[in-house]
Amino acid sequence: MEPGNQTQVPEFILLGLSEEAELQPLLFGLFLSMYLVTFTGNLLIILAIATDSHLHTPMYFFLSNLSFADICFTSTTVPKMLINIQMRTKVITYEDCITQMYFFMLFGGLDNFLLTVMAYDRFLAICHPMHYMVIMNPRFCGLLLLTSWVLSFLQSLLNGLLLLRLSFCTELEIPHFFCEFNQIIQLACSDTFLNDLVMYLVSAALGVIPFSGILFSYMKIVSSILKMSSAEGKSKAFSTCGSHVSVVSLFYGTALGVYLSSAAIENSRATAIASVMYTVATPMLNPFIYSLRNKDIKQALRKFFS
Repeated sequence: MEPGNQTQVPEFILLGLSEEAELQPLLFGLFLSMYLVTFTGNLLIILAIATDSHLHTPMYFFLSNLSFADICFTSTTVPKMLINIQMRTKVITYEDCITQMYFFMLFGGLDNFLLTVMAYDRFLAICHPMHYMVIMNPRFCGLLLLTSWVLSFLQSLLNGLLLLRLSFCTELEIPHFFCEFNQIIQLACSDTFLNDLVMYLVSAALGVIPFSGILFSYMKIVSSILKMSSAEGKSKAFSTCGSHVSVVSLFYGTALGVYLSSAAIENSRATAIASVMYTVATPMLNPFIYSLRNKDIKQALRKFFS
């Protein structure tokens, strides 16, 4: 692009999931319902854990923080989309776009790290039960949570600061329903080599390493369970991990699916539709997975409502 095409970027245009006017009320109702279910479901998980002293354990401490991260993760994108549909506008200011992208990466990264920490918690509980409460003391749990926040903050801040150095062209249409980092970079007129390099390095480090940690934890967990002689012990051990395995599979499966689809399909709108799975559907389904598969959560919810 020529330098003459550069602009101060007062605003971006979010094209959304569809430009057909007759579909907008349907999209508004669908995403409003999904957001309310996500917010209510995760809030109930937090309240159930906070009000039941039996759930004041490391596993549920991290689960309540995961629910908080899911609420914030969804809240960075869906409310703005709903406002744009209701106001019949597709505009988002440059400042709002950068802010949305920053918090989206922050809470997405926090989800990633919390799932890793929860896998480590299950590894200690099943493979080293005698030392579990000694290792997973409140101070260490707080340190793990703080580390997750700091790493998420640093990676989103790094990408955000590098984005501020870019200049943009007059074509400022984002074929998405939120300010997705990769889509914004593609609109830049200036050289994006450094941004691309950092993005891939950070994604590799903060994606592959935590996921490898989760796989290693569950390899050890499965090995320990298979060595148990009691069928009841095996069943109980598997039940404590079942919900977490389901959430991990959903989170990484949908994220990987969107990444592969974006690499294979040139249609950015199709990629935006696919991304609904990990940005909206996954946080919405997490409370159902934990409440339906976890007897302690079900009892805590009954106690909370009664």
